[in-house]
Amino acid sequence: MDRSFLNWPFLEDRHRALAAEVEAFAARVSVDHGDVDAACRALVASLGEAGIAAHSGAEDGRLDVRSLCLIRETLARHDGLADFAFAMQGLGTGAISLFGSEEHKAEWLPLTRAGKAISGFALTEPGSGSDVAANTMSAALDGNHYVLEGEKTWISNGGIADVYTVFARTGEAPGAKGMSAFVVPADTAGLEVAERLEVIAPHPLARLRFDGCRVPASAMIGQPGQGFKIAMSVLDVFRSTVAAAALGFARRALDEALTRVGSRHVGGAPLSDLQMVQGHIADMALDVDAAALLVYRAAWAKDMGAPRVTREAAMAKLFATDRAQQVIDKAVQLHGGDGVRSGETVEKLYREIRALRIYEGASDVQRVVIARQTLANHGA
Repeated sequence: MDRSFLNWPFLEDRHRALAAEVEAFAARVSVDHGDVDAACRALVASLGEAGIAAHSGAEDGRLDVRSLCLIRETLARHDGLADFAFAMQGLGTGAISLFGSEEHKAEWLPLTRAGKAISGFALTEPGSGSDVAANTMSAALDGNHYVLEGEKTWISNGGIADVYTVFARTGEAPGAKGMSAFVVPADTAGLEVAERLEVIAPHPLARLRFDGCRVPASAMIGQPGQGFKIAMSVLDVFRSTVAAAALGFARRALDEALTRVGSRHVGGAPLSDLQMVQGHIADMALDVDAAALLVYRAAWAKDMGAPRVTREAAMAKLFATDRAQQVIDKAVQLHGGDGVRSGETVEKLYREIRALRIYEGASDVQRVVIARQTLANHGA
């Protein structure tokens, strides 16, 4: 694989050392996809033992986004489920790292960073996906407890998580300003897994039901009514890492395509001699490098202290996920019939990439975000 990007000025020596460490881990880890739940539990434990999961949280509230992106890109290039296992440790506890109390951090971050507890991020609801402000799940104050009522769906690690960050409406104001965030252990009475969800690239997913689910008032993350702000701040960090995962998938697809066109012969010559094939390879290489530039620009800007990188992260996610889909499609095409054979690397990548254009803000939503930010900057 081309590793020249590691020498770009966005990255430091410690990032290059981390990339080598994660590469070595990913090369030796074995993932059995037969039982997805068991595989994710084993992966989280392995990531914890290797010290890689430690990067998923930060007790001082300072997540290194470039490290998160490098880890996700490397893991995704090797195995999509390994990337998923790491990503959810970060996303699930992102609100705790950034806004949690000292008690929240002390209770959960040592466990999730060591791979001894699995986390989930419960934001999406059956009636609202990208429109988070339309969420209806409620959290009513009852003495020194909040009572959670409602449902969440498409929750990653649903069914295997030990703790969830849950967003519910506490009613301080209408719309986005009336939500709060809570730390909810999975064994809390009134929280149940209502349905396990199956998708084309298997991952642990579930619909969660909260029925009279009581949590102490101290379970609230931040202040009442800050839930939307907290959710957007977490996504501001982790949206760039989704782009990095897509980049990892695209890099693997390009590598597989290069191997294929160099070894497959047509008319007595390798496919790589055909000008049309060279055109596909050129487009794929261009998309990979352009995506990498956008990913590491967004991550670098956040690490350099930018309070928000909404526009940069949205650009990275939109471009990297959409172009990765095209790169992988080209790789499938260059593999011919083998490209759609079940179990082939490019076939698995074809299924893995599709969800990334939907979760943590669908592609069309990213276009809206980019346009609004660009118009606002122009007006300012």
